[in-house]
Amino acid sequence: MKRWDGWGDEEFEYRITESAIRYLSDMIGDGIRIVITPKNLIINKISSNKKITFPQASTSKEDRFLHSRGQSLPDWIDIKFNRVKTIPDGVIYPTNEDDVHELLKLASLKKKVVLIPFGGGTSVLGHINPLKDKRPILSVDMSKMRDLIDLDKESQLAKFEAGVKGPDIEAQLRANGYTLGHYPQSFEYSTLGGWIATRSAGQESLKYGGIVDLFKGGVIETPKGTLISKNYPASGAGIDIRELILGSEGRLGIITKADVKISKIPEQEDFYGVFFPTWKLGFSAVRQIVQMGLPLSMLRYSTKEETEITLKLAGHSKLIGALESMLRIRGIGDEKCMLILGLSGSRRELRFAKNAARDTIKKNKGVFAGKVFGEQWRKSRFKTPYLRNTLWDLGYAVDTLETATTWVNIPKMIKEIESSLKSTAETFNERILVFTHLSHFYPTGGSIYTTVIFRIVDDPDELLDRWKQLKTAASEAIIRLGGTISHQHGVGLDHKQFLEQDKGELGVDLMSSIFKEIDPYGIMNPGKLV
Repeated sequence: MKRWDGWGDEEFEYRITESAIRYLSDMIGDGIRIVITPKNLIINKISSNKKITFPQASTSKEDRFLHSRGQSLPDWIDIKFNRVKTIPDGVIYPTNEDDVHELLKLASLKKKVVLIPFGGGTSVLGHINPLKDKRPILSVDMSKMRDLIDLDKESQLAKFEAGVKGPDIEAQLRANGYTLGHYPQSFEYSTLGGWIATRSAGQESLKYGGIVDLFKGGVIETPKGTLISKNYPASGAGIDIRELILGSEGRLGIITKADVKISKIPEQEDFYGVFFPTWKLGFSAVRQIVQMGLPLSMLRYSTKEETEITLKLAGHSKLIGALESMLRIRGIGDEKCMLILGLSGSRRELRFAKNAARDTIKKNKGVFAGKVFGEQWRKSRFKTPYLRNTLWDLGYAVDTLETATTWVNIPKMIKEIESSLKSTAETFNERILVFTHLSHFYPTGGSIYTTVIFRIVDDPDELLDRWKQLKTAASEAIIRLGGTISHQHGVGLDHKQFLEQDKGELGVDLMSSIFKEIDPYGIMNPGKLV
C-alpha cells in the first residue's frame, strides 16, 4: 500500500547503518524526531466539502485528503504537522477519453468549478495542490486510464492512455519486445501525462532522450474542446501544438492519450563505476565523452561531497574498504569523484563505446571500478527516494533543486548554489549537508542536481521558513548565473516567482494569454505555472 505521509510503498524501508547515522550527527548534529498525527484523526477532522454537482465524484474524506498534496518538502510539512487546510471537494476517476471530454464540457458550462489533473501524486513543486477558492475543487485522478491503445512496430510508435505509470508502460512494451526508456526517479508512481505536463527527463536520457523527444503527439481535452497534436515525423505547418502541451502543467486541460517513440529492447545493458582523482579531471572526461557522441545510455557524475556521502550511506563496509584501498594504490584518494556510466545497445556498440570511453577516462587519470557499483546503482535507483522517509524519521529534512546550464558555466554554478545554501543555513545557526551531481547531458551543457539535508525543527512555521530561505537563495543564484529555474521538474507553485526571470515578461504574458484564450474562466489548475 502507498504511504500517505511519505514516499512510496509503506512495506519498504530504506535502512542505513549506525555508522551512517553517526556520520550525519557528526556533520550536522542530532536530528529532532517529530510525532506524526495518525491519519484517522486527521481525516475525522476534515470539514465537509462544498456542494458537488458532478455525480461521479467521490466525496470520501480519505480520497480528498490523499489527493491534496504531492511530495515537496512543504507538502510533507503540511501532512506531517497536520497543517493541510485546503483539500479537493471531490475526486473524479475517469475511465476513458469520453469521460474526460464530458467532464470538461460540463465544467465549461458550469464555469464555477476548478479541475486539477492528478497523475501519480509525485510532484515536488506543488502542481497538484488545491489553492483556496470559493468554487468547488475537483481532483481528476487519471489512474484508471492506463492502457496501451496501439503499437505501430514499423513506425516504432506506441499510443497510451495518459494515466499509465512507468512500470505499466515498460511491462506492456517489453511484452512486445520494446521499451520507452524513460526512467525518472519517480518511475514507480509517476504517469505519462505527468511527464508530458512537466517536461520530465529520465535517467537514461542520453540514449532515449527526455519526454520532449519521446512525446510525438497526443490529445488534450480543454475547456474549449479537444486539442489534437498529430504524430507527424516532422511538420513545417506553423507553431507546434505538441510544444504547447509539453510543460503546460494542467493549465490547458487534461491530457488523455499520447503517442510516444519507442525502441527495441537493447541486446545488452551495462553499468560501471568509475572514479577520478579530482572533480576537474572527471568533469573534463565527461564533457569529452558527451561531445564525442558515443552510444551511451547515461552518465551521472558526483562531486567529492556527494561521492563521500554516497559511500558512507551505502553500507557494505568491507566492499567500500576494499574499493578505497584499490583506489589509493591507483593514486585516487580523499578528493575522489564517482561517475556512473551506462551503456545500452548491441554487444558490438557496447564494445566500441566502452573502449572509446575508457580511453578518454584513462587520459584523465580515471579508474574503472567494474560493474559492482554501477549495478548496485541500477538496482537501487528507484529506491533512493525512500531515503527521505528514513531521514525524516531520524529528524532530518531533505530537499533537492535542479537546473541546466552550459559547460563553461557548470563549475561556477555548482559553487554558487552550494555556497548560497551553506551561507543561508549559517544565518539560523545550522550546519547542513549539500552535495551535487550532474545527471543529464547535452553537447552544449548539462543538468545540475543538488541535494540538501538539514535538521528538522519542531515548529512547522520555522521549518517552512528555513526551507523558503534555502530555496530562494539557491534559486536566485541559479537565475543570477544564467541557469534555467527548472530542468526537469516543472514550475508548479514553488518556482513560479522565478519564471519571469527565466522566460522574460513577454514570454510569461504569452503563456498567460494562451491559457486565458483556451480557459477563459480559469477552470484548469489555477495558480500554477503562471
